Amino acid sequence: MRRRNMPVALAAALAGWSTARHCLAAPPAAWTVATGYKADGYHASTLAWLGAAVEQATGGALRWTVVAEGKRVPLAKIPEAVATGQPEAGECIMTTMASTWPVCGADAIPFMTRHMNDARRLWKVQRPVVEKALASAGLVPLYTAPWPGQGLYCTEPVRSASDLRGRRMRTYNATTRRIAEMLEAVPVEVPMAEVGQALESGRIDSMITSSVTGVEQQVWRWMRHFYDLNAWMPKNLVMVHHGAHQSLDPAVRQTLAELSLQAEQRGWAAAEKAAQQSAQTLAGNGIQVEPTPTQLRGTLVRMGERFAREWVREVGPQANQIFIPYFSQQ
Repeated sequence: MRRRNMPVALAAALAGWSTARHCLAAPPAAWTVATGYKADGYHASTLAWLGAAVEQATGGALRWTVVAEGKRVPLAKIPEAVATGQPEAGECIMTTMASTWPVCGADAIPFMTRHMNDARRLWKVQRPVVEKALASAGLVPLYTAPWPGQGLYCTEPVRSASDLRGRRMRTYNATTRRIAEMLEAVPVEVPMAEVGQALESGRIDSMITSSVTGVEQQVWRWMRHFYDLNAWMPKNLVMVHHGAHQSLDPAVRQTLAELSLQAEQRGWAAAEKAAQQSAQTLAGNGIQVEPTPTQLRGTLVRMGERFAREWVREVGPQANQIFIPYFSQQ
């Protein structure tokens, strides 16, 4: 090398070394993941597992902290907060997102899914539509984890829809209120925190909720019958801010995508396990756990078809992007 070129070569080498040192010293991506659910529940546990798995697989290039029980952001405001990047990621039940993105409400249409395989099939056709809808808000879905199917609790046995006529049925949103009215029951608005008090006082004598919730509320103190309707299987959606997602190295993004699929499998398996264990707990505490009576099932299926038609009219073409492939695969 000629002597007069040495300063140029040295400057280039120093510049390259400086760039490499900067990359090596760059801090890892540190995300906060907000969820509104209990820290010891399987949803938050799945989030924590994914964070640990990604951190290990990427050598610490991405790590996150799960903040549960709405302590970072209230549950209903998590999608809005994640869309601004504060926090970078979050988990929310999709049904609460339906007012902004109607396609997120497909899995809350009652009596359309009969079991977990139906719910999986629904998410398979729903996912690309949801991804497209959320992209406009800067949200990137990672995975879903469902809740166990919703069942019917009653103080007295039920064999057909007529047995629910005049019952005081707990409601908590527009769908459950309409179900009560269509069954000619008396809708009684009761938030979850007040269910025990409402049962104790006799304000309600029936309600639709999951076996897990029944265990949490120890409903065997008042109820005697649980019918495993699988009325609907709502899903929690884990999503990340688009900017935070794009700022990751492509290899880290790929790792996150691959491990998110594993997290989804874990979350769905955990939901099935939770449903089985809670049903056993209900039975062990004196509740008669039964499948849906045949006559009642027929009525509920017709109600589900009516809800589905109305939802298609309300949502428009996007609804058919979900329903046509879903029902064609039955």
